[in-house]
Amino acid sequence: MAMASSVKVVLGSIAFAIFWVLAVFPAVPFLPVGRTAGSLLGAMLMVLFRVITPDQAYDAIDLPILGLLFGTMVVSVYLERADMFKYLGKLLAWKSKGAKDLICRICLISAISSALFTNDTSCVVLTEFVLKIARQHNLPPHPFLLALASSANIGSSATPIGNPQNLVIAVQSKISFGDFLIGILPAMLVGVLVNALLLLCMYWRLLSVQKDEEDPSGAAVAEEDVSSHRFSPATMSHFSSLNPQEWNSTLDSKNVMRSPNANGSTAHVETLRNRGNSADQNEIQRVPSGSIDSARNSNASKEATTDDHSHGKEEPVALKMIALTDSLQDVCSVQSSEEKENLPRRWKRRFWKFSVFFVTMGMLISLLMGLNMSWTAITAALALIVLDFQDARPCLEKVSYSLLIFFCGMFITVDGFNKSGIPSTLWDLMEPYAKINHVSGIAILAIVILGLSNLASNVPTVLLLGGRVAASAAAISASDEKKAWLMLAWVSTVAGNLSLLGSAANLIVCEQARRAPQLGYTLSFWKHLKFGVPSTLIVTAIGLTLFR
Repeated sequence: MAMASSVKVVLGSIAFAIFWVLAVFPAVPFLPVGRTAGSLLGAMLMVLFRVITPDQAYDAIDLPILGLLFGTMVVSVYLERADMFKYLGKLLAWKSKGAKDLICRICLISAISSALFTNDTSCVVLTEFVLKIARQHNLPPHPFLLALASSANIGSSATPIGNPQNLVIAVQSKISFGDFLIGILPAMLVGVLVNALLLLCMYWRLLSVQKDEEDPSGAAVAEEDVSSHRFSPATMSHFSSLNPQEWNSTLDSKNVMRSPNANGSTAHVETLRNRGNSADQNEIQRVPSGSIDSARNSNASKEATTDDHSHGKEEPVALKMIALTDSLQDVCSVQSSEEKENLPRRWKRRFWKFSVFFVTMGMLISLLMGLNMSWTAITAALALIVLDFQDARPCLEKVSYSLLIFFCGMFITVDGFNKSGIPSTLWDLMEPYAKINHVSGIAILAIVILGLSNLASNVPTVLLLGGRVAASAAAISASDEKKAWLMLAWVSTVAGNLSLLGSAANLIVCEQARRAPQLGYTLSFWKHLKFGVPSTLIVTAIGLTLFR
């Protein structure tokens, strides 16, 4: 594409620069409006500066990507309500064999969950659980937080629904879900393994030290506390408090986990203790008169055959036994009625959970069969809403609409910047050295993608380079075009591990860990960078050798 007029080039560059600054530094002092408003501001400036027309701005918005993103977010919300992520969290603590075993489990579970439910969602719901596991074993949290964030990014590369940039690549390249998965899965599995080995090598001594001192906040976390932890709502980096409907589901889940007779048993123990004390103290007047009458009637024959002296001694004992029996019968009747009332609710919730898992599996199978990804995700989301059979507003409120708006503004801004001709001119200069049929070309292309993904974020990088990289590879062969798209997905995703600012998943883990009640921990930029740089370079290089 030829360069546009000088005025459009300058104005388009200004609009894109404003978008980039606010996207990378959302709290910049001179305009702390955030990423979403920054993307809308960049889009508006592109239209006001006449870099693109209003009709071109509307056409730049990719509705299939937004539909797929919306559908996966809704499905993630219902999976969280069905305790899916709680079950994943339990796998972390199940028969754990120490710190090194925990590192490996976190890497595997976060990678798989990110591939199926997006990396942002996995990091939102698993961060606090990882902190509790580390506190329970009295271990430093940062190796486990690094394992969670880095493996989530690597794992999300395997599927089109793993992260936003993969959504863009899958829609623009028209690669099916199954082909996408088969193409990147080997690199993802090897990458997760290498990442876990790097963590173990770098923190082996730290994970091998058994601390003797007690935890400063009161020792380790109880096993029941870890197992019954209720995760925060999964909204892809959008946080909201629990609404009344969520509180009801929380109580239901806790009732299922806990014995339904716990409260009744407590009341029963207290009743027995009170009745026993009153009988031992011969305070007969505290026993109900009806119990006394029934005791006297039932023991009438015995009283007739005993003398007055023995009768006077045995009557308090008989009254005590009758009172205890009556109280036990009352408690048992109350417990049985409570069980009858809770049984339908319990079975209803279990059936609803099964329905959520069944619909989710149906969505994944449909995606593997090659059906339209956007409409498949939307259909699954609507099926879950209907099966819930109640007002969907509380669940829909958890969807990160700010993320959808951010994408709309970003589509318009990047399209305007493309029409200025600057990206095409820069690519024309680099293309001869970035051919993917040569090792040197692959290395240069990977370095460019790594750098841009950390400077401009991975989604804008994919929007800027995707079509150009694919067109250059298509000139070689059709198979090379598919390979170029998959390599772009791999490198732009793993590039998020380079620094703390490289991906939203890193920031989510850092922020969630810092805000965790009574477990707060700050993952510093330098601690992340110390591990992120070698991990990113090694995992990226090894993964690129597995693409064919």
